[in-house]
Amino acid sequence: MTNNSLSEPWLRGPIAGIVPQLQPAAHALLQVLEDCERTAAGLDSAHLWTELGGSASVGFHLRHISGSIDRLLTYARGNSLNDAQKAALTAEKTAGDPPPTSADLLLSLRRTIERALEQFRATPATSLFDQREVGRAKLPSTVLGLMFHAAEHAQRHTGQVVTTAKIMQGLRIGASAAK
Repeated sequence: MTNNSLSEPWLRGPIAGIVPQLQPAAHALLQVLEDCERTAAGLDSAHLWTELGGSASVGFHLRHISGSIDRLLTYARGNSLNDAQKAALTAEKTAGDPPPTSADLLLSLRRTIERALEQFRATPATSLFDQREVGRAKLPSTVLGLMFHAAEHAQRHTGQVVTTAKIMQGLRIGASAAK
């Protein structure tokens, strides 16, 4: 028998209260959280916010994952972005002064994913194909399309978090060994 705490979220069975059509997206969001927590928790601020070769920092990706989930699920509810969400989008690009720590960013990500799962629980299957508009251009989508995209977009950025965090940890280990 497999230990559920060691298996990936999609192998742990259904998440209570979430309709079957949203289970894959919910599992994907839980995987995002676990992968980010596992790989970024130990990064100090210098490594968290370093950009290598023109690529975005781990800190940016963590912030962007939270922000993009929040924005996409706002559209899924049929709402427009508010001023705070627009400001957060602009703030994603810079570390800030002082920059948030990995613990701060991971806590924000955890809270965002918990809110997302609550929204998934509150979404009836009958509304999944309701039409929604995205952004100022009012591009067409559906509730399901936005929820799925929130999960897959988060997973793409999580891949960047994992890769960049491993490189940063390797650089830190290499610098320590060279001393």
